[in-house]
Amino acid sequence: MEQDLLVEIAGLVPTPTGCGVFLSHSDKTITIFVDHGVAAAITMFMHGVKKPRPLTHDLMVSILAGLDIRVTKVVINDLREDTFYARLYLVQENELGRHVAEIDARPSDSIAIALQQRCPICVARKVWDASEDMTWALEQARQQAEEQDDEDQPDA
Repeated sequence: MEQDLLVEIAGLVPTPTGCGVFLSHSDKTITIFVDHGVAAAITMFMHGVKKPRPLTHDLMVSILAGLDIRVTKVVINDLREDTFYARLYLVQENELGRHVAEIDARPSDSIAIALQQRCPICVARKVWDASEDMTWALEQARQQAEEQDDEDQPDA
């Protein structure tokens, strides 16, 4: 059985239609594009921003917590026609025993929930191998951001 790869978020880069989420493992980076709303939620969870009212991902996790269910990991498990797919892994433990469930979910929502719950984000080996290495794009975006910062700095 192929092993899932533990990835980390290497960067978020705004695009005209949303945001590119760069996921890295070892010397390769892949990109998943998400809409503006989920990109904002991911950014808030990454930076620990407190929200005055619960957002959708907060609501989902509150419902799960109310049922004594926790998210143990998310796995980006498939890639078809340039679209990524993901699974949420849930565990419920109570007096009746332990129940594990795997739920189909969008990768964007899965990433947001994983960040909020501080659980692992993984990519299936077959998806990782089939995905284009986008390290160059992340490096280019970082370079452009540095250049923009330099231009925005007042002259000393």
